[in-house]
Amino acid sequence: MKNMNTDYKVGDFIYNADIYDGLNKSLSDLEFYKKWLPQNKDAKILELCCGTGRLTIPIAKDGYNIKGVDYTLSMLERAKEKAFQAGLKIDFIEADIRGLDLGEKFDFIFIPFNSIHHLYKNEDLFDALKVVRNHLKEKGLFLLDCFNPNIQYIVENERKQQVITQYTTNDGRRVLIKQSMHYESASQINRIKWQYFIDDKFHSVQNMDMRLFFPQELNSYLKQIGFNIIHKFGDFTGGDFDDSSEKQIYILELKE
Repeated sequence: MKNMNTDYKVGDFIYNADIYDGLNKSLSDLEFYKKWLPQNKDAKILELCCGTGRLTIPIAKDGYNIKGVDYTLSMLERAKEKAFQAGLKIDFIEADIRGLDLGEKFDFIFIPFNSIHHLYKNEDLFDALKVVRNHLKEKGLFLLDCFNPNIQYIVENERKQQVITQYTTNDGRRVLIKQSMHYESASQINRIKWQYFIDDKFHSVQNMDMRLFFPQELNSYLKQIGFNIIHKFGDFTGGDFDDSSEKQIYILELKE
């Protein structure tokens, strides 16, 4: 068997705080996550892969006690800056979610914004899910969202370059991103390349490799690690998961 390339990654520039924030302005996930939060404002909430605090900060503004964990220091620095400007005290923690041990349990844990796609091996996903299990209170909820793999889309767009977004950052730079992809079926990893153009000049090519998790596979992994699936939605409006769903959105609890 040929050695498979295991050097999967997300390019540093994708996680540049200004560039990242500009990319993610028009998302509908916040209202969905808010709807599932506990009624009790004293509940302890944990967001894993919190990035620049896009969801953490509005939830804290609503009076919740929330902690945010992320692996990327520059993103957390931006999150802390935003929290400070909003007059909020939020505990942001720099850590790898595969080995996290905060020594406390939470009423509500979520991994938003397709973050599990960057857990490239099964062991990585299992380690992260075990961390969630160990930090979740008995009656607590665990929410997670990711893509529903669309093989047809991947095949049609393989090797083809297309513009996926254009926007202006907070500091006034015009960003255009072109995407091409190549799917490795043995590893289930979609090798995505993003070509960045800043102010009409080519800037760099950044990898955005994503491990794809197929619906039956992910259902099975979650059950295996010790979760019950309460609901599985196909979009953030609460539509049922079906064949045409772009997303897999889980509401989970610990098995009794």
